[in-house]
Amino acid sequence: MLSPGYLSLAGREPGRRVVADLSAISEGFVAVGSTGDLAPGEMKFVAVDRERVVLANIDGTFYALRDVCGHRNAPLSRGRLIGCLIECPLHFAQFDMRTGKLVDGPVSADIAVYEVRVESSVIYVKQ
Repeated sequence: MLSPGYLSLAGREPGRRVVADLSAISEGFVAVGSTGDLAPGEMKFVAVDRERVVLANIDGTFYALRDVCGHRNAPLSRGRLIGCLIECPLHFAQFDMRTGKLVDGPVSADIAVYEVRVESSVIYVKQ
C-alpha cells in the first residue's frame, strides 16, 4: 500500500511501477519514468500533455527537450546522443540537451527545454 500523497502509475515494463509524488504533480510536473529506465548516455521520447518530449540521461543528470527539430519536424529522439549533444536524424543539426541551443547545422532556431525534477528516483517533467 502507498503512503498518503503518492500515486502509483503503471510503468512501461510488465510488473514495474512508478510512484509519483503528488506535490510535484500539483506544481505542474508529470511523472515520465524512473531513473532506472535510462542509463547514462541513453534517451527516449515521452509524452507530456500530448506533446513529444525527448528525455536524456547525461552523466546521471536528466534533461528534456521538445522532440521536434525545426527542420522538417524530425523527431530528435530518433537521432544520436553524443555527450550532451543531440543530433537530428535528417540533416545532422546538433543541439545542446542542457540548454536547447543550436550548436551546429542548417536550422536557425533553438529547441524548447523542459524543467526536469527527480524525487525518490521518479523523473518528472514540467508541463
